[in-house]
Amino acid sequence: MLIRLGTRQSALALWQAEYVSNSLRTLGHEVQLVKITTSGDVSTTPLGESGGQGVFTKEIQRALLDNRCDLAVHSLKDLPTEVIAELALAAVPPREDTSDCLLSKGLSLAELPLGASIGTGSPRRKATLLNVRPDLLVKDIRGNVDTRIKKLDEGQFDAILLAFAGLHRLGLQSRITQKFTSDEMLPAVGQAALGLETRSDDMDAMAAVQELDHTPTHAAVLAERTLLRSMRAGCLAPLACHAIVQNNSIQMVARVFSPDGKKRIEVKHSVDHQLHVDSGDHKSELYRLAEQLGRDAAEMLTLQGAAELIQEAKVAT
Repeated sequence: MLIRLGTRQSALALWQAEYVSNSLRTLGHEVQLVKITTSGDVSTTPLGESGGQGVFTKEIQRALLDNRCDLAVHSLKDLPTEVIAELALAAVPPREDTSDCLLSKGLSLAELPLGASIGTGSPRRKATLLNVRPDLLVKDIRGNVDTRIKKLDEGQFDAILLAFAGLHRLGLQSRITQKFTSDEMLPAVGQAALGLETRSDDMDAMAAVQELDHTPTHAAVLAERTLLRSMRAGCLAPLACHAIVQNNSIQMVARVFSPDGKKRIEVKHSVDHQLHVDSGDHKSELYRLAEQLGRDAAEMLTLQGAAELIQEAKVAT
């Protein structure tokens, strides 16, 4: 069958679209790319001022709803968590390394001078940095991966932060100065995962991409996205989260910071299961447990005062 795949036009988005396209072609499907420009691609204002939520996904979702494409490939961390009844997150392929990285002129985070300027558009990364180095000048940066690296090379920043997944996919690992552990910098919800979205009534497209679905990854990001939705946090909150399916359990670590990084709340939570994750019959139960884990972790964070920190971040944005 012919599958029209909607994608952004950045180098990273096109890599992701080609990755999915090649996987579908291997399975015998014909794929046509439909290139779409989103508001996030053309805006030069900080994400907080441009709306944040869905700036990289709304136009592609609209193309799905208008039947201009049959499948959308999203960076899952950009996809809002609110449910759109006409659309379905049909598949999540295996996840890339979720780490964040520092790019600089050779200095690690600890070696950067007092008051060094670091570029990032992420409140989560900013708060994490300031929690460790309150002296840093964390400045907003926009643009695709190449644009941000160019700004670093031009001397606009002493360092910048980027996700390892994007650097790896674009073959730019050599630019990495320091790769952070999850203890040092916990990733964003859905970071390094792709979300394959279809219309919820398009059974043919859903069946085609189901063959690319990786159940452990899907369950992990479902837990993370449920946490984010339960906290009513949105993509601009200084919230970090990582879940994995491992050793008959789903395990999660989540952190919420104050915007200035001075306050930090963390929870670690898990739920046990005895399911065969590769069995289609067990998927729905695993996903139910993942959602419950996300809700439980959100409640634990709320009891420690996380909602107040998130509201503080919304007011500051």
